[in-house]
Amino acid sequence: MSTTIDRGTARGLPEWDRCAVMGVVNVTPDSFSDGGRWFDTTAAVKHGLDLVAEGADLVDVGGESTRPGATRVDEEEELRRVVPVVRGLAAEGVTVSVDTMRARVAARAVEAGAILVNDVSGGLADPHMVPAVAAAEVPFVVMHWRGFSQDMNSLAVYDDVVGEVLGELRTRLDAVVAGGVDPERIVVDPGLGFAKLAPHDLALVAHLPELRTLGRPLLVAASRKRFLGHVLTREGAAPPPARERDAATAAVSALAAHAGAWAVRVHEVRATADAVRVARAVEGAA
Repeated sequence: MSTTIDRGTARGLPEWDRCAVMGVVNVTPDSFSDGGRWFDTTAAVKHGLDLVAEGADLVDVGGESTRPGATRVDEEEELRRVVPVVRGLAAEGVTVSVDTMRARVAARAVEAGAILVNDVSGGLADPHMVPAVAAAEVPFVVMHWRGFSQDMNSLAVYDDVVGEVLGELRTRLDAVVAGGVDPERIVVDPGLGFAKLAPHDLALVAHLPELRTLGRPLLVAASRKRFLGHVLTREGAAPPPARERDAATAAVSALAAHAGAWAVRVHEVRATADAVRVARAVEGAA
């Protein structure tokens, strides 16, 4: 008898019968993974379409690097980078998410066709974000966050990372709902790599089912992150560069899909698209 994991979905998003794949388009010159490659609007739109062709179910467009130590881009520059790409992809029928910590960027991206706001600060960076998302009536990703990129490494202090991330996410969810966002439109993200060291990230991946006790769909964004470089580093050698961590990313995608994640966010889509489909086939055979 086949079984299907109930991954949940946020109101306003399509439903898939497996873990969804969110492809990443970084319209930045300084992303840790692929900064500068898609900085031109035409190139960024083409890359987004290529990701869909490779199996992405939705595309997440961001114009500000959140790598550890990154400094913030100004709002007008972020708008200049993001809005034309969102508009171009939406015009091609792509399901588009906007990756931003700014309410004005989120609102303009939604006007341009984005149907999901992915805020790595969970609405903490901009006090206008939660009211803007509530007014727009769009789904909202609330990520676990303790501070901006330049400060995050000093904030990676935990006694019980799983319990503390759960508790802090629960507190943030309550605040977002109190701010007017429909709880049925919320997705949660444990924030791998954000104010976390490799052991913290690995512990969270190992305990993804516990994060689902928050009662909301779960987004897992492990792609090419430092903890994978830590895992792959051979004794006496430097960690492999970000673009050599895609096989490891696909492994986490399979684990996340098996643990009931709603979606995984990745830079290289094809291997993860295969991984989540294999996970779904195994579910169906159980």
